[in-house]
Amino acid sequence: MKKYPVLLAGILIFLPCLSLWGTDVGLILDLTAGYSGSEDTGALGFVKDAFEKKDALEYSGALIPWFSASPGNRGSFYFSASVRGDRKNKTLSYMPEILRTEFSFRSDSGEARLGRMQYTDPLGFIADGLFDGAYISLDMGGGSVSLGAWYTGLLCKERANITMTQAELQSYNTALDYENLTDTYFAPRRVISALGWEHPGLAEQARVKLALLGQFDLVRENSLNSQYLTGRLSVPVNDLVLDLGGCLEAIEYSDEYKIALAGELKFAWMFEITRLTLSGRYSGGVPEKDGSKITAFLPLSTVYQGNILKAKFSGLSVVSLDYLCRVHRTFSVDLAAFCFMRNDLGTYKGYPVTAGNDNNDHYILGTELFGRFLWAPVSDIQINLGGGTFLPAMGNAARDAPPFWRVEMNLTLVLY
Repeated sequence: MKKYPVLLAGILIFLPCLSLWGTDVGLILDLTAGYSGSEDTGALGFVKDAFEKKDALEYSGALIPWFSASPGNRGSFYFSASVRGDRKNKTLSYMPEILRTEFSFRSDSGEARLGRMQYTDPLGFIADGLFDGAYISLDMGGGSVSLGAWYTGLLCKERANITMTQAELQSYNTALDYENLTDTYFAPRRVISALGWEHPGLAEQARVKLALLGQFDLVRENSLNSQYLTGRLSVPVNDLVLDLGGCLEAIEYSDEYKIALAGELKFAWMFEITRLTLSGRYSGGVPEKDGSKITAFLPLSTVYQGNILKAKFSGLSVVSLDYLCRVHRTFSVDLAAFCFMRNDLGTYKGYPVTAGNDNNDHYILGTELFGRFLWAPVSDIQINLGGGTFLPAMGNAARDAPPFWRVEMNLTLVLY
């Protein structure tokens, strides 16, 4: 009986700590189903940049528990994980994963974070996703200065999506094997550092972001290192927002040193319930002349371009037009069109040039048309229905390639 007073005393001591921490927990269910195919060859898919016949139906489901706490007045802790099941090409697999998990501390002069956190470069297509490491941001009066360092080797390879070399692409496409987790689950081992500066209202008008990023390959043989000097300028003018960004990349691979270029120009017209966006993205390719120090732009993270084509942004130019309308407070519609062009004839080797290479000396890949409907009747339920097609006939690189289409639906439920 003596243990009960001790237990009661422990509870009385612990409960005030919980109240001071302000803890919260939750559980999210995420379900996705997709069906894709082509008029000529039936169900199609992409494996190792090839155009191959596959099963048309794919679906996945994930349970995502999360926990948050606020120790003290300035600190916060967040933990989230996922257990996901995927069915692709008639094969069912399960993937456990730790998602965003970080401790952060805020002060009057800045913020510090430690753990698995989200980081995105100023352009959004160089390094984007979860990374393990530390980050600090300080308000210097004339803008904020940030410094971060991260490691990628403990991330899930599908989440990190790092395919800078052919060996990394082959590893990414290798099926998960629980008897060989080291080679089939984890992302490539790379170290990333970033030094950034941001001003939210330069000259009381423009928002400026600058960053110097470096990624270093920890593989001893044939290592690939790269550095990125990038910047972004956003200028609002009444209902129009102008975005201009660029990147200069230095690449070191196999004792060769080369440079690459990338950039983005975007116009967004903002209205009460609608937004119209016209944008163009460029990632440099390989010049035809021999001995050039210019090479194809190579980002760290593979940020896919387009919802149907999902092309790696290397050696490509993409022009897009996007229309977003909030029809009702619970219902929105998004319509988009993308035109894809190669900047050289060798960097991009995926669909549709792998399916119809009769005009492989041409550059325009085709046009993608996509529509999405988003319905959120209550805060705990969100339904996302999308579909579209990629039309190689609206280009000249592979006019005879069959069009590829896909429809998909996502349901997100907050269970707790």
